[in-house]
Amino acid sequence: MAKEKATITVDRATVIEVQRLSGVSGTSAAIDLALREFIRAERIRRDVAAYRGTEVTAAEIALATVDHDWSHLSDDTDWDALYPGPA
Repeated sequence: MAKEKATITVDRATVIEVQRLSGVSGTSAAIDLALREFIRAERIRRDVAAYRGTEVTAAEIALATVDHDWSHLSDDTDWDALYPGPA
């Protein structure tokens, strides 16, 4: 995909937060990532909205009514401490 230079005004704190969370180092990379993530999230949102307009099938109802016991997956593990993200 071709890129072109643009002059924009951004909230610096927001860019720094994107960099911190993602591990990218440059402002352009942070903005590019944020835009790609927005596009991905918006496409999912639109897909869900379109899907909600369809009738629910018997198989979907059956799946939703199954009583799953997920309690064995619950624990007190501090995953952030075990797997720290980029500094």
